[in-house]
Formats: sequence, C-alpha cells, structure tokens
Amino acid sequence: MTGGAEVTAKPRRVGRRLARIAAVPLVLALVVYAGFQVSPWPGALLVRAVFGIGDARTVAALQKHIPTGIAAHIDVAYDPRDPDGRLDIYHPQEGTAPLTTIVWIHGGGWVSGDKAQIGPYARILAARGFTVVSVQYSIAPEARYPTPVRQAMGALAHLSARAAAYRIDPGRIVLAGDSAGAQIAAQTAAVISSPDYARAVDITPGIERRQIIGTLLFCGGYDIEAARGGGLGGWFVHTVLWAYSGRKDFLSDPVFRRMDVTDHLTAAFPPAFVSAGNGDPLAPQSVALARRLEGLGARVERLFFPADHKPALPHEYQFNLDNADGQMALERTVAFLKGL
Repeated sequence: MTGGAEVTAKPRRVGRRLARIAAVPLVLALVVYAGFQVSPWPGALLVRAVFGIGDARTVAALQKHIPTGIAAHIDVAYDPRDPDGRLDIYHPQEGTAPLTTIVWIHGGGWVSGDKAQIGPYARILAARGFTVVSVQYSIAPEARYPTPVRQAMGALAHLSARAAAYRIDPGRIVLAGDSAGAQIAAQTAAVISSPDYARAVDITPGIERRQIIGTLLFCGGYDIEAARGGGLGGWFVHTVLWAYSGRKDFLSDPVFRRMDVTDHLTAAFPPAFVSAGNGDPLAPQSVALARRLEGLGARVERLFFPADHKPALPHEYQFNLDNADGQMALERTVAFLKGL
C-alpha cells in the first residue's frame, strides 16, 4: 500500500513541475509586456535594433554606386562639449571654390541612426558638385526633444563660421533629411524662417534665413496625431514619440506638440523638394506638408507616386539606387538643387 502511494505521488510531483515549467514563458511574456507599458526603453531599443539591420543593408547596397574623387572630413566637432556634436563633410577633391552645401540630418525614428549611414549617399551627391554634410545628433530616449533641433542649429552655426575650410558656401545652404531627420530638418528650417515660431519653441536660429536656399524632405513624419492610430504603425509612432518626448501622454503636452511642424509653416519657408514612396505609411504626412506649403505660397516640388505604382515604393525608397525610381529621385533632387 505504501509503495502504491509513492507511485501515485511521483506522477503528481512531475505534473506540478511541468506545470511550473510551462508557466515560465507566460510569466516572461507578462514581464516583457509590463516593461513595454511602463517605459519607452524596451520599445525604443527594439526599434533601434530593427532599424539598425535595415540601415546596414542600405549602406551595403549603396557601396557599388559610390564614386571616386571625393574628399571626406570625418568626425569634425561642431560642439566640443557634446559627445554627439560631430559631423562628416564630403566634397569633390578637385577644385577649391565654395559649393552649394547640403546639410543632411539622418533618420531613425528619433531613437536610432548615425551620421555614417548617410555617408554613401552623401558621397554620391557630392560627386554631382556639392558639399554634403551629415550631422550627428543625440537620439532618444537618452536625449529628448528639442535637443536634435538645438544641435542642428549648432552645426549650422559652426559650418557658417568655418565655411572656407570645407568648401562650404554659407550663403547657399540646403537643409535635408529623411524620415525623422526630415522632421528635424523641416522644424529647423521653420524656426529659422519664423521669429514667432523660434520664440514659441525657445530655440535660437544658428544662421539667418537668407543663407538657406532650399530643403530636401524625404519620407518625413510630421504629424504626431498619427500616434492615435492602431496596429503596428500606431504602436511604432506612439513608442518613438514617447521616447522622444519623455512623456507617455505626449499628445497632451503643448510644448511637445509644437514639433508638429505642419501647423507652424509660413510663406517664408525655403523652397522645398518633398517626396515619399506610395508604399510608405508616412506618405500622407509628406503630401499634407507639401499641400500646406503650396497653400501658403511657398515654392514646392513634389515627387509622389500613384497608389497603384508597382512595385510599391517603401519608406526611404530614395536610397535604393538599384531601382529606377530611386535613380529618378536622385536625378530630380540634383535638378532641383541646381535650379535654386
């Protein structure tokens, strides 16, 4: 009888152990879920990892298109007090005359990215007769809004003051950016263009409006109301803006809402080249920005695609120079720049 009891008890103990083991994934899932609810860090780091993979692929794919004959000045300090206050400068090796200068702010959802990811494309643009600058800025959650805009102003001030050293024409500067970088570039241009907006966001322009001759805005995110959307897209926007603002309820923060640059544009905004792919979930925001600028009387050149365009062009399509549409975007960009 005792032996029978022992035989019965063993399966029960084994069953309880298996139940505890089976519960481990559920507990871990609940812990991870809770982490995503109480802090922007888990989501921001996930986005950073995914974007990092995509950025590496883009850089690798552009290698075959990089021309020779380009001089590069890497890790130039625009703010020696700031570890992130660095920029890279590219220009043709031949010649000494100052050139129209494109100051490019990289994308990455405000939570990822690096100035080096623009390097291949910057060299390609430089070969067309420009000086191209890729600006490093502090990303979230480590840094918060409006730090990148202030850093962009610092970079512009430095470049203007040191123009002769790097073939920069301080009177022919083009602000450029992709994705989150397009938002930062657009906000920087809007602050420089509007004294009222500069006062509202408490940012001092780094250069004068007359020095900016244009903007290049690719695939930007300009509308924080997109965070109200559902699905993966809504989660992404909410996560990165929570990280960038430092507040989960950022939609109720009047200070942060001023980053919604479409609401603060004026007729003084520099001529803009605005583009996005038809498969880009952020494309409607680029269309809205272009319409707003056109309504104000600002000069705008659009490059959008029909909804049924095949293949559908994804976010950051312009960096794919193995695709005819990416090549067209490059040619249209150069033509726009040379027409300024």
